[in-house]
Amino acid sequence: MKGTEHIVVLTGAGISADSGLSTFRDADGLWAQHRLEDVATPQAFARDPDLVHRFYNTRRVQAAEAKPNAAHAALARLQAEWRGQVMLVTQNVDGLHEAAGADVIHMHGALARALCAACDHRWDAQPEMSLKDACPSCGTRAVRPDVVWFGEMPYHMEQIVQAVQTRDLFAAIGTSGQVYPAAGFVEEARLIGAATVELNLNDSDMSHAFDEHITGPASATVPDWVDRLLADARG
Repeated sequence: MKGTEHIVVLTGAGISADSGLSTFRDADGLWAQHRLEDVATPQAFARDPDLVHRFYNTRRVQAAEAKPNAAHAALARLQAEWRGQVMLVTQNVDGLHEAAGADVIHMHGALARALCAACDHRWDAQPEMSLKDACPSCGTRAVRPDVVWFGEMPYHMEQIVQAVQTRDLFAAIGTSGQVYPAAGFVEEARLIGAATVELNLNDSDMSHAFDEHITGPASATVPDWVDRLLADARG
């Protein structure tokens, strides 16, 4: 895309679907076995921490076994070859972008990290976590996954919003566009006249807000899109 120097890419669960990680909407995935209110809120953790830990222990194992797909590799290549800046932001808590070689900002935290609810200390999580675990900093048994639950503020928001408001191109990949504040990023980008593109398996609730909409599996559409961007930049 000629005239483009600085890019923000937001990715969601759809980019990891071809790596075997289920999304909220998969009928037979892990999320289908639990209500969000029971495993992904601060209230759920206060009510039944054992259930929440078991749920995220299972997710952690699944994520550790997954491999990056062609979409993750393509975005890592875009960061490596683009002449300007590419900020990659993900709503995902898996580590597939890093495994593909990308530099990524996790706005919803990471399964591979643990958080002390008492002192906010963070460290690398064990494959299995429980209420018996003590914080290595303060010793309190208040360990939880370092993930952002519904009702909590996403991480790095000031940095992300500033980037969206100053970049030439905003791309959303594999995200439904239903959850704020991420759902508002495209409007922020449009306000400054940035180009916008959505790559998704199907139309989303925010498709109408994008200049360009590309449908299909991320493992197919993202590499083609990256190839086109790099070719346009060279030409």
